[in-house]
Amino acid sequence: MDLYEHQARELLRENGVLVPRAEVVATAEDARAAAERLGGRVVVKAQVKTGGRGKAGGVKLADDPAAAERTARRILGMDIKGHTVHRVMVAEPVEVAREMYLGFTLDRAAGRFLAIASAEGGMEIEEVAAHRPEAVARIPIGPAEGVTEAKAAEIAAAGGLPPETAGTISRLWTVLTAYDALLVEINPLVVTRDGAIVALDGKVTLDDNARFRQPSWDDSGDRARDPLEARAAAAGLGYVKLDGRVGVIGNGAGLVMSTLDVVAGCGARPADFLDIGGGASAQVMADGLSLVLDDPEVRSVLVNVFGGITACDAVADGIVRALDTVALTKPLVVRLDGNNAARGRAILGQLAHPLVHQADTMDGAAARAAELAA
Repeated sequence: MDLYEHQARELLRENGVLVPRAEVVATAEDARAAAERLGGRVVVKAQVKTGGRGKAGGVKLADDPAAAERTARRILGMDIKGHTVHRVMVAEPVEVAREMYLGFTLDRAAGRFLAIASAEGGMEIEEVAAHRPEAVARIPIGPAEGVTEAKAAEIAAAGGLPPETAGTISRLWTVLTAYDALLVEINPLVVTRDGAIVALDGKVTLDDNARFRQPSWDDSGDRARDPLEARAAAAGLGYVKLDGRVGVIGNGAGLVMSTLDVVAGCGARPADFLDIGGGASAQVMADGLSLVLDDPEVRSVLVNVFGGITACDAVADGIVRALDTVALTKPLVVRLDGNNAARGRAILGQLAHPLVHQADTMDGAAARAAELAA
């Protein structure tokens, strides 16, 4: 479960990380009132669960309350990567002397956590990581060890961050572990002109499997604001929106998770987690394909199915029937294995659709989907 920025910042604040004062509003008039309370000059930020808001025009500086109202009116209702802006955060600006990056994530393949730090934060951190990987430090964290004072100092030094950031590093680790998060990120983490260490933005992804341990979680109002997740919930599909370009559909959470890892290993980023469950009927496949294809970020779709109780020929028949109702506009790579796999492959072969590709192995299917999405 991804949190909105304002929710992530609140978790950071509650755990001792400095964040600028801010208010979340749903109307332009309320944005003006918030700006007046915050001192006049503010930053207006779209609240959507996706990156790239700044480049899309969803983050703007307003010099006074009247400008805040005009800016909020332009941002509210904006579409950012398929997400409609329903609310904006109005935040006091800070004088930035230096921008950095800091985050923790779960390294599933290694069975441990990973600290990621860089002295070069901001909107271009992805380009820095891609073109100058040596500028981004990755420090493994053993789950039993955790982040001690010494480890926090090591992370700061490895990433080229000032020693004063060690306290913030420890507090961010507390957020990760206390709230069962899979990812916590501050970008940018800044040093202000008066020397304070402040989080200007925050991203937190919580582990849905830990909900039973986190009774305070309640995303019912927020989740409905994500159109794709709302559609998936209405159709009874297990769907999580991610930020990549390869749509992933599979039967069984374990298989889907493995598929995400293999796609990532092929150099591509998955666009979603979609588990169609044990029964891949024509309607389930139609709902799943329609959902993934409607994501504007998706460039190819990978269907990875291991036939068990539901045989592969039934899955293939479901795909064929789904394509009677869903217009296939992007390449679809299908890997069928298990019960009646040969029959299933024959059914898709007879379909002879120019955008449907088959692969015999999960690795081959992931590589093909990544290639088609590139």
